Amino acid sequence: MSESYPPSERTRLRRLPKRGTYDRAAVHAILDEGFVCHLGFVDEGQVYVVTMGYVRVDDHVYVHASSAGRIARSLSAGLDVCLTVTLIDGLVLARSAFHHSMNYRSVVAFGRARTVEDPAEKVDALRHFTNHIAPGRWDEVRQPTELELKATTVIALRLESVSAKIRSGPPIDDDEDLALPVWAGIVPLSVTRGERIADERR
Repeated sequence: MSESYPPSERTRLRRLPKRGTYDRAAVHAILDEGFVCHLGFVDEGQVYVVTMGYVRVDDHVYVHASSAGRIARSLSAGLDVCLTVTLIDGLVLARSAFHHSMNYRSVVAFGRARTVEDPAEKVDALRHFTNHIAPGRWDEVRQPTELELKATTVIALRLESVSAKIRSGPPIDDDEDLALPVWAGIVPLSVTRGERIADERR
């Protein structure tokens, strides 16, 4: 297996290409850290961008939805999709409004969505999804019933046409602005797990 995804016309970075990477490990690390993706597709001439939870398993990304919903019905037809994940690491405050930015890590993947029909793959994807949210959780909770599995559609996207883009570091100010009496630097941002709040219902 190659250490990088091959660039394509769809994934080749044209704006600030030095921030781009096709490195498989870098792409996987971003996907594994995130929890939310945006999935874009066109159905009957209408553009949709849907916010969904996801999980990566090897070279596939899985999402799931209600079998009765529009998303499942649309994607089960095998539509071309664009999946994006973005992690924000900090706000970059420059001395000029123009050069304000963000430090981020992002992934964009293109491909054809596939409905997971194999029961074993479907359950395995849901297991990975649950454990991605809370490691080890699948073994602690009740397993899905046949009715629950029927009510859930799992969609797979194979990672083939993929790129990552990363911005890090301080603001990039113009030389003539460096003497301005304006604070500049980075405001770090992160997602952290807080203290658990128990559900007191019995």
